[in-house]
Amino acid sequence: MIEAGPAPEHATHLIDAINQVFALFRLNYHNQFYSAYSNTELLNQAKRLWLEALSYFSEEQLLLGARRVIETSDYLPTLNRMIQCCEESVSNGGLPSPRSAYQEACNAPSPKTAFNWSHLAVYYAGLKTGWYRLSNESESSSYPSYQENYRRICRDIAQGQQLTPLITSQLNDEQKPALSNEESRARLLQLKKQLELD
Repeated sequence: MIEAGPAPEHATHLIDAINQVFALFRLNYHNQFYSAYSNTELLNQAKRLWLEALSYFSEEQLLLGARRVIETSDYLPTLNRMIQCCEESVSNGGLPSPRSAYQEACNAPSPKTAFNWSHLAVYYAGLKTGWYRLSNESESSSYPSYQENYRRICRDIAQGQQLTPLITSQLNDEQKPALSNEESRARLLQLKKQLELD
């Protein structure tokens, strides 16, 4: 059992949730569990690692993720599998799953700032990964990097960080009137003159 010492209420709830997760795993993966965690020291080290890695999830998400693991796997999960199941178990403040976010980022048209993103985290993870990389590299190469960036941003959001809204230079028809045919010809002639094209 992870000791809760003096800690904020949120941390205490997460410690309790991690202890519950490991209790569920002990019941469902009995022999595998005791084989993997043969002594108390090893078990406590694993719990501390999981607590640190899963700290951006709520208590509810952790328990739902553990139940999803149990329902979908015959084997004791890795930390990575647990993270996936927590992400899939409930909507995290409107955040899409990493796979859905990746697909959205890859398929978004340019200009990226004008696209109607499902969540700003999808855009910022794409920006951090690199739009060129997302559109030109294979999924096996670009997805792991995108997933890591997206998860980092999701953790920051869970810890209260606000993402900067995108500023677009969208002008409506009243603000930017179309040029008449005469104005268009005049600009074209001026451009040809500047470029010395005759």
